Amino acid sequence: MSSRTETVALLGPPSTCMPTASNGSVSLYYDRDGEGDPIVFVSAAGLGGWSWGWQHAALAGPAEVVVWDLRGTGRSDTPPGPYSLETLVDDLEAVLADCEIRKAHLVGCGLGGAIALRAARDSSRVETLTLFGTAASGDAYDLEPLFAPPTDREALRESLSAGLSADFLEAQSDVLEGIVDWRADGDADREGWAAQVAALEEFDAGDWLVEVTQPTRVIHGSEDQLVAPSAGQTLARGLPRGEYIELEGAGHLCFIERSRTVNDRLVGWLEPAADE
Repeated sequence: MSSRTETVALLGPPSTCMPTASNGSVSLYYDRDGEGDPIVFVSAAGLGGWSWGWQHAALAGPAEVVVWDLRGTGRSDTPPGPYSLETLVDDLEAVLADCEIRKAHLVGCGLGGAIALRAARDSSRVETLTLFGTAASGDAYDLEPLFAPPTDREALRESLSAGLSADFLEAQSDVLEGIVDWRADGDADREGWAAQVAALEEFDAGDWLVEVTQPTRVIHGSEDQLVAPSAGQTLARGLPRGEYIELEGAGHLCFIERSRTVNDRLVGWLEPAADE
């Protein structure tokens, strides 16, 4: 095993017994667990709430953890697309309102990072941001390689090479089979995925990054194939309180590969960051 690859315990996804929030006629499923400061996770395009399972397991207790399925994914509704970024931000607001959360620490990846970033500009409910594999403009995202039909297990397995490093894929074969199971059960189909990704087509935060004044950590795996680390560096530089952190040798889903490191950082950052 590479010295840069952490051992990841095989665990289940968040509970399947989830309540729902509503944005108009669209039902949004979420899982809520633990007590303390609320941490709300926003998933990458097409990925179900399983993707935050390692954070959910570690942080529900010291914090209140909310994981939800974007519209078009898993147990949430899949209305016809395309979806706009504003609509996905409104969905997040609906989940926060249903949970009666006045202030939350948002953690997002990829498209989820873009949603969290826009919510931080538009909503009074955002305390801090932690953004994985996130860029300030839609043209910096190349998300197609991670998509696979939930009905095609072999494609699901093969597409993980776009989101995880070669070291992780080699060292964690038992975990990969569990991930394939969760993807088959909870990821978006092509229709939902395409509707979500469309939200990035007009996304360009360059003109308004200065309005995002919350403490923000931009975290990138150095081997991210879907959003270049240089795009994360540019994002962090454009934020008034941005900080860039690179995880050497990790891929786009670095919060899975380096879950222990990421969880330790989240626990250590959240309370102090809120007081800055």
